[in-house]
Amino acid sequence: MTAPALPDAPLLAGADAFAREVIAPDTEAWQSAGSVPRDFFRRAAKAGLTGLLVPCNEGGRGLGVTAYTEVLSVLARECMAATFALVVHNNLAASIARHGRAAHKARYLPAMLAGEAVGAFLLTEPGVGSDAQAITTQAVRTPHGWVLNGAKAWISNAALADVLCVFAQTAPGTGGRGIACFLVDAEQPGVSRTPTYALLGGHALGTGGFEFDDCRLEDTALLHAPGAAFRAALGGIDVARLAVAAMCCGMLECALDVALAYVAGRAAFGQSIGDFQGVQWLLADCATELAAARALTARATVAADTGEQVTLLAAQAKKFASQVAFARIATCMQVMGAAGLSRDYPLARHLAAAKIAQYLDGATEIQNVVIARALHASDRSTR
Repeated sequence: MTAPALPDAPLLAGADAFAREVIAPDTEAWQSAGSVPRDFFRRAAKAGLTGLLVPCNEGGRGLGVTAYTEVLSVLARECMAATFALVVHNNLAASIARHGRAAHKARYLPAMLAGEAVGAFLLTEPGVGSDAQAITTQAVRTPHGWVLNGAKAWISNAALADVLCVFAQTAPGTGGRGIACFLVDAEQPGVSRTPTYALLGGHALGTGGFEFDDCRLEDTALLHAPGAAFRAALGGIDVARLAVAAMCCGMLECALDVALAYVAGRAAFGQSIGDFQGVQWLLADCATELAAARALTARATVAADTGEQVTLLAAQAKKFASQVAFARIATCMQVMGAAGLSRDYPLARHLAAAKIAQYLDGATEIQNVVIARALHASDRSTR
């Protein structure tokens, strides 16, 4: 088994440059626009950021999970929503490269790697969130392929997506065993895009929904057969949770850097506010909890790269990093006083994104379910 490539210095430097030169200048405008523009993906492709998990022999970077999350942490220092748009796109490109047929790869990968076609995963539905086995979108088998009917909600990249990875039930009443996964072109007949959502923040992600009304698919649209699709979704969620954890670390690191620079240059009561012990101790707590979040995330990503079972580790890292990011970004804002609220600084944007992170790829309560189940299983095994 070939070891996954690590993020070399040029790739990390390129990610840093992309964050500063492409993301930072326009991220506030993207919040107002409701999504990143299409050119964002094209520029990301030129920076080598659209095929990070795609094997090298398929035209990608072939990164492992540790390297991948390091790149994401760098990008998220400027905007988690824009970074997560790339995460969704990268994850679908990798899924097609690893599990797709030759026809799938030929049809979708070149455009996705070039940033000309944007990818999205369609699992969540208007009435179905955490219990993914309960999805009601149906794919009915016909002599000529499949017919798709239903609706999807809370879809990242919905505003721009061209390639849709749609999970649908083929045998109602069978739960995960009946769920299949299809690759669907967003502009084909029977597919309609619903308006994006007005949220607390994170609008660069272009979150919205899709509806399917007798959307006819050929047999070749099937990416994962019934049963295999649900297993693939669960496997992908572990990596996605680690991506969220890493992005939370990147945002908190940025917030801490901004706060440290601000308190060093701001005077009050005849001295720098950075010299007040109360401020120093608050920032010391931020730095300590950031280090702990990074350590949990690193432990899980290394385990993923070495083939260990990471569901528990990913849940712990995602839960802790998202909670710490939300609490400690707020702390960084507090030491800056009213300036912490200003959109001249990225902290308010990061605070909203950190709250969003507590819902992405399973809410905090779902991470608790995963952790509790692991504890229960461990307790029973020792009896």
